[in-house]
Amino acid sequence: MSANLALFLNSLASPVFRRTLAAAGVLIFILAGQLQAGITVFAAASAKTALDQAAASYQAGTGRNVTLSYAGSPALARQIQLGAPADLFISANPGWMDVLQHEGLIDEASRRDLLANSLVLIAHGRKAPRLDLETADLAGLLGERRLAMALVDAVPAGIYGKAALTALGQWPDVAPKVAQTANVRAALALVASGEAPIGVVYATDARAEARVSVIAVFPADSHPPILYPAAVVADGNITEAKAFLDYLQSQSAREIFLQHGFRVPGP
Repeated sequence: MSANLALFLNSLASPVFRRTLAAAGVLIFILAGQLQAGITVFAAASAKTALDQAAASYQAGTGRNVTLSYAGSPALARQIQLGAPADLFISANPGWMDVLQHEGLIDEASRRDLLANSLVLIAHGRKAPRLDLETADLAGLLGERRLAMALVDAVPAGIYGKAALTALGQWPDVAPKVAQTANVRAALALVASGEAPIGVVYATDARAEARVSVIAVFPADSHPPILYPAAVVADGNITEAKAFLDYLQSQSAREIFLQHGFRVPGP
């Protein structure tokens, strides 16, 4: 064995080399964590299809990781109240964002109305006949079957749906026939599978599911405006969350949302 090789092998076993290697390993681990660092977004289930596409575009363009967690807005808001590690919250109505803002759990300055939506009545199948909500007998149409809706006293789509059916004079008769679900995408799934003949969902949900058809659009004045406020969570990764929120308001992201049937609120 040459003297140089022996010296090199001895150096590998030395305490100094081991400490240096350990320090380098820690540094590599830290840098790898920074490269992989990103944000967790809690978002209303109804935003899933469009937001998945927007997040994929953002990640491809920036290399920053975005983890998306979907559920009903009240469930997500409660998780944030309990300290869940979210960085950005996108709600399907202002009420749950108001709750978090009142409790100081969001960065109030970052809050903005990101999207708007419409409310529709859907039926199973692609060729269901249209209905006039002003004159239709929904309870009679249902018979012994059920109307699929998100939770009518908690989930935004259900709250809007109940308000609209009440304004149209339909609620007293259809209320006993409602099958309530944890979120609007679950109501959509009931109709898509044929377990429920009709359901109340957002227009964007209907566009995302090929097994249903829109049979009526609820008048805009029959329910409160359907807005999706977004805000950075106060204890989250504020810098990264703000960057992603800025992207969601960019022209490229807006084009994605518009393609999926959302509207962009005015100033």
